[in-house]
Amino acid sequence: MKCIITNNNSILNEISSIHVFGAGLNKERNAWHSISKLSQRGFRVIPIHIRDAGATISGIPIRSGLEKGVHLEIIVLFLAPKRAREVVRRLLLMKLEKPPMIWFQPGAEDEMSIFWLKDAGWTIRYNDCIVEYCERKNISKIPMFYPWFLQIQDPNGSGCSYWSVHDDMKDIGPLTTKLEWVGDIIDLEFSEHNIPTYIRSLKLKNESLEQCARRLAN
Repeated sequence: MKCIITNNNSILNEISSIHVFGAGLNKERNAWHSISKLSQRGFRVIPIHIRDAGATISGIPIRSGLEKGVHLEIIVLFLAPKRAREVVRRLLLMKLEKPPMIWFQPGAEDEMSIFWLKDAGWTIRYNDCIVEYCERKNISKIPMFYPWFLQIQDPNGSGCSYWSVHDDMKDIGPLTTKLEWVGDIIDLEFSEHNIPTYIRSLKLKNESLEQCARRLAN
């Protein structure tokens, strides 16, 4: 397969979702700022940070990692090169039918990772910032809101799980109890994680998945 090192904006015009590795609650990091900037341009942005998962950035929930079944379009790496290599290795082992574009933010470039991706024929980009690129090319879409869902262990220590629906953009700080699952309505529909799979199994006849998820939170 031939690797594509893209310099045009056609991919960004065609996709809707951007997974951002390294976007946690540290407001001093460029990754944190990228979430609101890309979201304001109409992208569905998925921040990924294992330690801060369950909290939010600009009202957008942070996920702990990638889940099987979730469609990947662009993955942006705000990571040190060694950590970027670990992510790339895991992605290559997933043997995806349609590989996502991998975007190395400045400072994340790793020669070994780039070699692997070129050899596998994946689309990649580096030596550029995705936020600055969108600003230069004036790439934007109609913003959409995606309700999101959170399951945590009961803060009261009952041993039960607590399922909630979130419709506003209020920020949630670090969780004080164990995260069991977090994702938006699209994750809920496609993720093969056991919790969204179970939620889908509870959908009643003539009931949408969102209606089901909201009913279970009441």
